Amino acid sequence: MTKFSDLALSPKVLKAVEAAGYHTPTPIQAGAIPPALEGRDVLGIAQTGTGKTASFTLPMIHLLARGRARARMPRSLVLCPTRELAAQVAENFDTYAANVKLTKALLIGGVSFKEQDALIDRGVDVLIATPGRLLDHFERGKLLLTGVQIMVVDEADRMLDMGFIPDIERIFSLTPFTRQTMFYSATMAPEIERITNMFLSNPARIEVARQATASETIAQEVVLLKPSRRDRSAGEKRAALRALIDREGAACTNAIVFCNRKTDVDIVAKSLKTHGYDAAPIHGDLEQSQRTRTLDFFRDGSLRFLVASDVAARGLDIPAVSHVFNFDVPTHSEDYVHRIGRTGRAGRDGKAVMLSTPADEKNLAAIERLIGTTIPRSDSPLSTTPAEEPTEEERPKRTRVRRGGRSGGREKEADAPVVKAAEPAPVAVEDVAEAEAIQQDEPRVERRDEPREPRRDEERDDNRGRNRNRERDNGPKVVGMGDHLPSFIAMSFDERKAG
Repeated sequence: MTKFSDLALSPKVLKAVEAAGYHTPTPIQAGAIPPALEGRDVLGIAQTGTGKTASFTLPMIHLLARGRARARMPRSLVLCPTRELAAQVAENFDTYAANVKLTKALLIGGVSFKEQDALIDRGVDVLIATPGRLLDHFERGKLLLTGVQIMVVDEADRMLDMGFIPDIERIFSLTPFTRQTMFYSATMAPEIERITNMFLSNPARIEVARQATASETIAQEVVLLKPSRRDRSAGEKRAALRALIDREGAACTNAIVFCNRKTDVDIVAKSLKTHGYDAAPIHGDLEQSQRTRTLDFFRDGSLRFLVASDVAARGLDIPAVSHVFNFDVPTHSEDYVHRIGRTGRAGRDGKAVMLSTPADEKNLAAIERLIGTTIPRSDSPLSTTPAEEPTEEERPKRTRVRRGGRSGGREKEADAPVVKAAEPAPVAVEDVAEAEAIQQDEPRVERRDEPREPRRDEERDDNRGRNRNRERDNGPKVVGMGDHLPSFIAMSFDERKAG
């Protein structure tokens, strides 16, 4: 069996690895570290939770141990799709570079530019960043990438999903052509394949597992829900989630609940907390300090349930997660592999439960095609309709009563019996005659008691009378000059005409 001591790593790196409690490398580490130490490009494909981060941090520390960084010119660059993953990579560097004098900087959003600029100005050996914040520093003239010797793209398929591919291509164009490049991902989409062919030179391809496969230590289950009504679907799913948590009992020491939308993350977290479960949300719209604090609480066991969007589905290393609940079936089938990969890590047993409604059948079928297996089904844990939702028989029948008067015809719902409509009032004989006259194009007979409206021809006669009065006061009307012409100008025209 291969050991870390067999991988030609420096003694200082090996000492840090042993201090961290590791002795035997994972398959991706045993396959990727030797070619990386030789300076070759690496394309690593492995399922999540297999130690991909150490497979590039260890050779980077070994290669960067010699040399010194210059101001604003980092010697290596690691790109990550999310802030949490970038922070985790930075922690790995701190652990494995404990005996090597290397400087690093973490460029992520939610942190002051001033603090990050101060680190870059002193010079860093390792720069860990998200693409957006990295380009922000470059465009402000605070960073040069011409000194990058090693470049790593972590979770490359997630970069594609988040729309970072144009930024990645631009960042590659700013780095030297002679750099060493390493790509790591759990899946390999065609677009990622195109970029690897463009920017990697004869890479060593290490594929330790079939693409998009789930760990064998994870027990998977799909719970089929059939909402009683469409408007009750969300409430019944939350009730089913609580019932599943109660069903697992003490075996569910902690869990991550994944939702597709950020708004649902907040709603589910609030619902769990209202019903007495220790839960907190995490998604991209929260402040970075709050996201970091929530993750720290979940890691140290102070928080039992973490309700998250896919921001927590990639790369986060929280070893002791017992359960993963998919409140929503992911729309991208690859996300399912990453979500359930948060449990069953480092050889531990884990369980992944997914709630599925009839509307999710298409996405569920795509997931099963991707992982190449059929996920076991189970029925809903709810025997009856949730208590907080009244049944149709319990709902009072409502009728709509239209208000009259000046309320503009507003309608009001009221718990009132249905009233039979009143018979229409009899129509006067003179109104019938008037209607028949209109249909026969006969002149309308006006009643004496209704106000008389002037006709259009009468309005024109009134206007003509006003014009004649104006001509008498100001002289004859000047054609083409308009009725607003001042009288002294009209008089001058009249005098010229008289002369």
